Order: sequence, then C-alpha cells, then structure tokens
Amino acid sequence: MKIVIAFDKFKGSLSAPEACGIVRDALRTVRPDLEIVVKPMADGGDGTATALHSVLDGAWISLRVTGPVHGGNVDARYLWIDRERLAVVEMAQASGLVLVRPGRRNPLETTTYGTGELIRDAIGRGARKILLGVGGSATVDGGVGAATALGWQFLDARRTPIGFGGGELERIARILPPPVSRSPLPVLEVLCDVDNPFCGERGAARVFGPQKGATPEMVERLEAGLRHLVELVKTQLGKDIADVPGAGAAGGLAAGALAFMDARLVPGVDAIAEAIDLDGALNGADWVITGEGCFDEQSLCGKVVSGVVQRARQLGVRTAVLAGSLSLTEGMWREQGIEIALATRRQGISLESAIADAAPLLAERARELAIQL
Repeated sequence: MKIVIAFDKFKGSLSAPEACGIVRDALRTVRPDLEIVVKPMADGGDGTATALHSVLDGAWISLRVTGPVHGGNVDARYLWIDRERLAVVEMAQASGLVLVRPGRRNPLETTTYGTGELIRDAIGRGARKILLGVGGSATVDGGVGAATALGWQFLDARRTPIGFGGGELERIARILPPPVSRSPLPVLEVLCDVDNPFCGERGAARVFGPQKGATPEMVERLEAGLRHLVELVKTQLGKDIADVPGAGAAGGLAAGALAFMDARLVPGVDAIAEAIDLDGALNGADWVITGEGCFDEQSLCGKVVSGVVQRARQLGVRTAVLAGSLSLTEGMWREQGIEIALATRRQGISLESAIADAAPLLAERARELAIQL
C-alpha cells in the first residue's frame, strides 16, 4: 500500500516537515510494510519556504533588512534554489505582524520596504523566478514600500518622496518607475490563499486592517489611501487593479506586485503542489494523509487541505485528515470526499496542552489511523 503524507504546518507548534515526519514514523511503527512518500505542503503563508526547502533543498540567504516599523531592522532570510534560479520569499520574514509588538501595531506606519529588499537581492542574484508568499503581514501599504525598495518613486505634490506606511498613500501625486534595467525582471508569482479585492467591504483595509492594529478611524484612512492609489495606478500606469481577486492579500502587497512588479497572482496551494510535484506522488497512491492545526470551514477554501483533497479526488486517491482540532461536522468533511478525519486534541485537553504536546498527540492519532487504512 502506498501512502502520501502531505501536511501543512500546525501553527504555533509544528512545521509542515515536522508534522509529516511524525506521522511517517508513527505509521511505520504499526505498518512497516507501507510505502510512504512525504510531501510537506504550504499555501503561501509563513512556513512556505521551510516546506519547499525540505523537498527541494536549496540554500538559505540571510539578510539584514528594514523591518515593518521603519527605522528598525530585522534579520530575514529567503530560500534560494540555484539549479532552478528560484527564490522563495516570505513577506512575513521582513514585514510580518509577529515582528511588531502588540502595542506598536499601526498599519498607518508599517511598511513592506524590507520585503522589497529581499526581492531586490534575489533579482541581483540572478533569479529567473520568484515565489512570493504573502501571509502574516503587518502592513496595509499597497506594496508601495516594497516597490520603493525596487526603485519606484512615489512623490507628493511638491515632488518629494512620501514616507512609509499606509497613512502616506493619500499624499502620492506622482508615480515614477525605476530606471530601465538591461536585465529582464524575473517571473514573480504571488502565492495567495484569499480572494479579497484591493478595496471595498472585502478589501485589504476593512477586512485585514483591524487584525493589524487598525482602529475604525485608521481603517477609513487606509481605505481612502488604497482607493487613491488605485486611481493613480490606473491613470498613470494604465493598470486596473481594483477588482482583481486576491489583490487585497497582505494589505494590498499582492496588488502592488501586479502594478509595480508585473507579477501574477496564483493560488498558493496550487503553486506549491506544482513545485514539489504532488500529483506525481499521488499517482498510484492508495491514501493521502493531510492536515493542519485547525480543520474548519476555511480549510475548505483555498487552503492546503482543500488543495490536497481536490487533487486526490481527481486521481482516485482516498483521503484522511489529522488535525489539531476539528470543527466541521462529519457530513461536511465527507461531502468533500474525505473518508477519515481525526482530531489530536481530545475532550478534556486544553488548547495550551494540545499545542505543547502536539508531537506526541499527533503520533498517537497516526498510530490509530494506521490500523484503519
């Protein structure tokens, strides 16, 4: 029997490679006869580069870059796969919410400039393709900070460069592209796991701003700034980014990548699955086991579990899910084609204990699952 193990991270406790390794070892203690293929997964959020590194190898490139709060630097890294000339950049490394103390979180001021510095370094290294993961951002600056690091200029009415953060967007009067480069830009794919547009009720400011510390008053100011940026991009650059699904990801960094980096937005889980050849692993498999920290309704909308399940169904592979917690009814997950779904957090176990003991709890459930396969 051939089993494919394709887990996302268990946020706050296990990386995707760690979760896959735990389940692999647990299965082998019960069923040493199994043929097991491990394919750690991600959807473009934090942990994406780690998941790809475990499959594709490559080298970590470390840099000291501008953090989300201008004036403070952070140590960040990206994955470089030399044979492919491929860079995997996670914006959370340089511009992530976890890098800002709760009391300092203010998307009027936070910037994606450091993410642009990572991209700039990858371009200078000779990247042919860059995968940009946009999960976990602290910013709502429309990608203007990152574009500035790549040579774009955003000038006010006095032709003076604006400052950093979403609060400066309304001051932009003129957008100037960088000097023409002799070398072509690499292909840049933004790995999205949401379909929110740039502006509006489901846009970057209203939906994601409060998560990043924005008060209702800040949200309105951010929304006005994003709408102003949309108009400038349309009139001065001839690009309409207003209603592109996914453009609101990472506080509009996805839209900025469209406007200023000639990027394209792709479903993160599909891009990762293609990069690691998940379909090739699933071909001829009997079961795929996938999972994440919390298996809920969001898991079925563009996340790792939904992506794995869809591919498994197309290839006639049976699916089992192991998750930290399970909030879907059996009818809901069976309707998706999932045959087994188990939670590692049993009744009476606190969330704190479940996170602290994630590894042994996952191993225990994997051993139980092995008997059912």
